[in-house]
Amino acid sequence: MKAPCRSGLSRRLTFASGAASRYGSAMTATAFTILLGGPLTMTDRLAAQLAGTRVIAADGGMRHADAIGLTPELWVGDFDSTPAALIAAWPDVPREPYPPAKNETDGEIAVAAALERGATRLILAGALGGERSDHAFQHLLHGLHLAETGLDVLLTSGEEEAVPLLPGITEMDLPKGCLFSVLGLDTLSDLSIAGARYSLARFAVPFGSSRTLSNVAEGPVRLTLGTGRAMLLARPLDMTGA
Repeated sequence: MKAPCRSGLSRRLTFASGAASRYGSAMTATAFTILLGGPLTMTDRLAAQLAGTRVIAADGGMRHADAIGLTPELWVGDFDSTPAALIAAWPDVPREPYPPAKNETDGEIAVAAALERGATRLILAGALGGERSDHAFQHLLHGLHLAETGLDVLLTSGEEEAVPLLPGITEMDLPKGCLFSVLGLDTLSDLSIAGARYSLARFAVPFGSSRTLSNVAEGPVRLTLGTGRAMLLARPLDMTGA
């Protein structure tokens, strides 16, 4: 069934990879990349998303700086996971050390530093996957919280991307044939999905349902949500559904 998209809702976000898109190659000084400790695969799509952003590294996330070709303006954390060789490789990047016994993660401290510098858009690079599922899940929750405060947020590992879905319209520029899922963190109402193999129109998704897993993009996808909160998790390089 065809998924009609309603207009006039409270929130409209656009996430994409093209030069004219919000997370494309044309970025403003209010866009910050936060380097986190999870895996990060450098791709052409990721390079376009990071281009023009300011960068803050969180502890061991600094190891990604060389691969992305950008020099952070600040390096924060307790440095408990940072090898001495990595510190020696970046002697000119200002560091703000924090004690290991603290109430925030290194990533939260890095985000706070970006907000103090006027960030309105955040790319949390190295936020997904890795050995610490608790950290990856917390990054998703933190990203959702940040979106609820009005920030534009993209979480990425290079191979996977996630954007928060809140009531309103969300658009994401995805390659035709790539896999994506909508993970409900609440009961969802009036969910419409257009631009996908399996479209929906004003659909109700109970909390915990797998109904919105493993969809296939036909190109840019457009989602409309009435109530609830969710994450759109996409695999731009995965064409197994094509």
